[in-house]
Amino acid sequence: MDMDGYARLTARIEKAWREFDDPATPHRDFRLDEISDLLEPAPLTQEDTERIVGRMARIALSDDEDRGVVEAALHAISTAGTRYTLPLPLVEPLADAADRFDPPLLAYVLSALGSTYDKAAIPLAKRFLDHPHPDIRREAEDALTEIRWRYRHELIRGAVPDALG
Repeated sequence: MDMDGYARLTARIEKAWREFDDPATPHRDFRLDEISDLLEPAPLTQEDTERIVGRMARIALSDDEDRGVVEAALHAISTAGTRYTLPLPLVEPLADAADRFDPPLLAYVLSALGSTYDKAAIPLAKRFLDHPHPDIRREAEDALTEIRWRYRHELIRGAVPDALG
């Protein structure tokens, strides 16, 4: 994407944020959905993506937002994780606050944990393996699989140069 295309993309995201920030905007969650829709195919920089994910996490943890807004924010984070590696420090507060989320919302949090590919996220995901809701147990297993897959492949790539030595 050229600079003009990137500028147009970020302008669309900024417009959606401005509309979200306006309390008079009806269906504020739709503005977050719009940003989420731009995250999946858009080649944003890692820095811009992290800024968006950080803000979405703060929104999801806010006591001032309704469930629709929280769900849209968590969905956007999960969507970002399909294309970008999410830094654990951005996602960990969501896992720490897991008790405030019902199972459909918690599934987004577990998806985001898996998208960190960070070994430090393993204990955060493991605690949900015994969750009473079967979908949450599955999401925890999926998150652990994602993390372990990346770690296993990093070990293999690191071992090849040593073996060829």
